[in-house]
Amino acid sequence: MANKYSVFDCAVIDLGKISFEEGNITIVENDNIFPFNVKRIFYLYDVAGGESRGAHSHIICHQFLIAASGSFEVALDDGKYKRQISLNRPNMGLHILPGIWASEMNFSSGSICLVLASHQFDENDYIRNYSHYLDYRKNIDANE
Repeated sequence: MANKYSVFDCAVIDLGKISFEEGNITIVENDNIFPFNVKRIFYLYDVAGGESRGAHSHIICHQFLIAASGSFEVALDDGKYKRQISLNRPNMGLHILPGIWASEMNFSSGSICLVLASHQFDENDYIRNYSHYLDYRKNIDANE
């Protein structure tokens, strides 16, 4: 069964921050405030200014994006509504649910986008063509 999430179900979550004289630390642990168990971690870096990344949707995988350094924006689309989120603090992250089209853009110089995913890589979980994505969303609506 497909998940019918909206862009409004995607949430920015404060992971907290522990401050020391020497600097700060943010802890991400499964089975804590984090919204899913992490099975894969990757990060985007050296993205040229003005370039975009992502531009796809997942069928079952949840993603959590953190601006580990610098800033970037995430454009969310559920086929009906669009929403744009700015990430610029390493203790805040965006939970992107399955079935949401997402693109990362407007990377600042030297930014790092840390991605924590609920599933290991599976090409069959990706929808990379926007018109196919809209068809997928229509099928979800039809099966409500």
